[in-house]
Parts: sequence; structure tokens; C-alpha cells
Amino acid sequence: MVTTGLTHHTYPLSKLLYLSSTLALPHALTIFNQIPNPTIFLYNTLISSVLSSTNRKCETQLAFSLYERVLWDKTIRPNSHTYPSLFKACGSHLHGLALHAHVLKFLGLAYDDFVQTSLLNFYAKYGKLGVARCLFDQIRSPDLATWNSMLSAYGSGVTSEEEDTSVSMEALCLFTEMQKNPLVKPNEVTLVALVSACANLGAFCQGIWAHVYVLKYNIKLNYYVGTALIDMYSKCGCLDLAYQMFDELPERDILCYNAMIGGFGIHGYGHKALQLFEKMKFQRLVPDDVTFVVTMCACSHVGLVDEGCKVFESINEDYGKEPKLEHYGCLIDLLGRAGRVQEAEEKLKGMPMKPNAILWRSLLGAARVHGNLQVGEIALKHLLELEPETSGNYVLLSNMYASINRWEDVKRVRKLMKDHGINKMPGSSLVEVNGAMHQFLIGDKTHLWSKRIYSKLEEVGKRLQQYGHKPRTKEVLFDIDEEEKEHALTYHSERLAIAFALVASDSTAPIRIIKNLRVCSDCHESTKLISKIYGREIIVRDRIRFHHFKNGTCSCRDYW
Repeated sequence: MVTTGLTHHTYPLSKLLYLSSTLALPHALTIFNQIPNPTIFLYNTLISSVLSSTNRKCETQLAFSLYERVLWDKTIRPNSHTYPSLFKACGSHLHGLALHAHVLKFLGLAYDDFVQTSLLNFYAKYGKLGVARCLFDQIRSPDLATWNSMLSAYGSGVTSEEEDTSVSMEALCLFTEMQKNPLVKPNEVTLVALVSACANLGAFCQGIWAHVYVLKYNIKLNYYVGTALIDMYSKCGCLDLAYQMFDELPERDILCYNAMIGGFGIHGYGHKALQLFEKMKFQRLVPDDVTFVVTMCACSHVGLVDEGCKVFESINEDYGKEPKLEHYGCLIDLLGRAGRVQEAEEKLKGMPMKPNAILWRSLLGAARVHGNLQVGEIALKHLLELEPETSGNYVLLSNMYASINRWEDVKRVRKLMKDHGINKMPGSSLVEVNGAMHQFLIGDKTHLWSKRIYSKLEEVGKRLQQYGHKPRTKEVLFDIDEEEKEHALTYHSERLAIAFALVASDSTAPIRIIKNLRVCSDCHESTKLISKIYGREIIVRDRIRFHHFKNGTCSCRDYW
């Protein structure tokens, strides 16, 4: 190239820079530094090539130093090809905001869809879904990559249980819009985002449709699509279909195993989860951090304390890794759920790293279930320092005081919440009937079928009494008389969802409910009886796990 004079031409130089950067970056920089007046095209080529390197941290600094040289060079200006790679490399929200300001400064409002999509991905990465959607809506003719970016953003920018439901709904609505465009055909990335939204919502019918779409249009059933389908069937309460999907995959990586072990765990099949964990090791797959988490959680759900502790110990003993914060969180939950609250507290205090709010909340939850007020108060003290604005922390302790009739302490905790301007997250339940999702809040009367729902609730209440059900009024956390407490329990969100399903769905179809909070003990007992009285299988996914109610029993065996 030197002898033929090609080094004076931008296009062959760009190819040389790209190839050199993939083989030896210092060599590429040497070539670049010998170019008398590099064009913006060459700068863009080198920035993009540098950021595709495996040593991301150092190369990010190099890429931004090259961008700084562009800014100092008065003969060139950044263009639409300068920014997409830089947005991907942004290490903080503030850096991205500064870069967005540069886009407006140098490109104005006339930048292309490629830059717009890069901005969309950046804001989605930092949880700014509203901004990301606004940017998406400004694109006149989004291509498949742009649709996928927005759909995937809805799956990755969630920060709370409440947002999880709303953004998953948005993802389904957005996919419906996408289908109206005949020029855009979904691919593997689209289907993974769609199936993940169905999993979060427990939208079984939509999930089945997505699976059929994969088969009908011969979309490649790779690790990612297969794992998403396993996760979806597990979270929709269809463990048999999840395992069938797992079994039919031609090849399985660690992600597939993690999804299936996690599925066994949330459905209360701890022994099967452990068997699959052992099978995975036999296949010479090395467990990752998620594998240990889902396996220990599976043990926790069914009280396999010794087995869960062995999994924890194996992280260091068998694989030479140091347990991370999330592994200690599983250990605390495992011990606390089994009633070994004091031991859980000791493990938490003896950790090599500082416990976070999740660990203290786990200890507080265990203290509440097992009535250890002393540990509960210690846990809350730490939680108020770490997360003073999280309502669940106050509610857990308030519930503990209420269960032992310490109403003055309940009022004190509630006053603390009020003083901090904190509101309790309302209980809500989603139920799928005939392919449509219906949401209910506690005492909800906004549904179109409200009269029929409350009429059915009254009928259910009478039949529960006939079967000898006595409401567990200790679950009502207000200082009111017993009759009012019984009345309050009747209108919990899952009761309304069940009543609606009894009225509106086929009498042979399973009732599938997703609840955003832990199911209370009274609703748990009532649902067991309702499954027997009406001969219906009721599948409830609460914040912790699945409950399969059938013929008056629950799959959790009252351990949750």
C-alpha cells in the first residue's frame, strides 16, 4: 500500500486500520498517527474498531481520547457515524447525557435513525424507559433492529415489581404494533423479548402463540430462544411443558440449565433441581454465579437446608471461587426460612463484605414468620439506614407487631412511614381469562363485571363457612373488631381474581394468577378449600414461588 500510494486514499486506509486494530492495536495507532490529515471517516473507523476489542476498559478510554482529538481538530466535525459506538461504551449516565448534548450541538435535530437507535439503547440501559420510548416514537420507519431495541429495553429496564408488570404490558402492546408493519418480520431477538414479557406477566396464551410462531416460521431455536421458552413455561405454571422444552433442545448451555433448575425451584421441586444440578456437572458444564443462586433457592423453597449449605460450600471448595453477595443472600434465606433465624443473623454478621438491604430484608422476613421480634428490630434498623424510602421494610415490622397485638408499635411504625412520605405498595393480582389479562387491586370495584364478582365472592364465603373455614384474622393489620377483619380478608386481590375466573372462565380450565406480594396465610387456606369446593385447579405465582392448589391441597405443603 505504501509503494503503490494507496495510503493516501481514505477507503483502503480504513480497511488497513480495521484489520490492524483486530490483530495489534498499537500497530493500528502507529499507522493512524502517521496519517497527515485523517478524515472523520478514518476516526470513526478506528473508534469503532477500538471499542470492539475485548479489553473494554482500556479501549473505552482510548476511544474517547480519539473523540477528543476530533473535537480539537478544526478541519473536521463529528458525523452520524461517530456517536453510535461511543454511546455503547458510555460508562455512566452523565457521560451519555454529555454525549447527547454533543449530538445536538454537531448534528442538530437532523441526525439519522442509526443515531436515534443508539440514543434509545443508551437511555434504556440506564432505566430511562420513558425517554427511550419517546425517541422510538420519533423514528418514522423503524427497522427490525430498532423494534428489537425497544422491545428488549422493556425487558431490561425494570426496577420494581410494579414496573415489571406495566413494562411487560407495554412490550406486548408494542409487539402488536410491530405486527401491523408488513415489512418487518420478527426474528430470534424479537421472540426472546416477547416471550420474556409473557413470562413476567404469566400470559400463558400469548406465550403459547409465540412458541407456535417460532415453529411456524422456522425461527432458529437457539440457546436464547430455548431458554426464554423454558423460563416462560415455568413462570406460567406449566412445569411439564418447560421440561419438555428443555429435553427437546438439541444442545443445552449453562443458561438452559439455570432456567430449568430455577423452574424446578419456584415450583417446589427441590430434589429435582438438585438432580439437574448434578447432571449439569456430569455434562462438564461449569456452574456460574446464577447456577448457585437458583440451586440454593430451590433448596430454600422446600427446606433442604443441609443440601443448600453444601451447594454454598462447594462454591469455594469445588470451584475455587469466593461466594458473592447474592450467594450469602441465598444462605441467609435458606437458614431463616427454616427457622434458624439466630444462625442466619450470625452468618450475615460474619460475611466478608457489607450486607446490602436485600439480605437484611430477608432476615427481617424470617424474623417476622418465626416471631423473633428482637432480630426483626435489629434488621429494620439497618434497613432504615440503607433504604429509608422502601415501604416493604416498614410493613414487615408493622406486620410483626400486629401479629402479637402491639398496636401502639404498629401506629409508631405507620407514623414513621407517614413522616417519610412513604406509601405501602397495594396488593395486586393478574388473572388470564380467554387470552386476556385482568388486574385486580384489594377491594377493587372498577372491573366491568364488578357486581357479578362480588356476588360470587359472597357465594364463595358462604360455601367456605359450610366447609368449616375460620378466617385467620391475625393477617389483618389494623386494630378493628373480628367481624371487620373477616370482611377485610374477603376482598384481597387474589380473592377477586379467583371470583372473576370462576364466573368468566371455562369450568374445566386451570385458573392462573400472578400476585405481586407474598400470599397471606388466610388466602392460602381459603384457596385450598376453593379448589376442592369448585373442582378447579388454581395456580398462584406470588412474589416468592408457585402454589398449585388442587383438591384441597397445595404443592408448597404449607412451607413458603
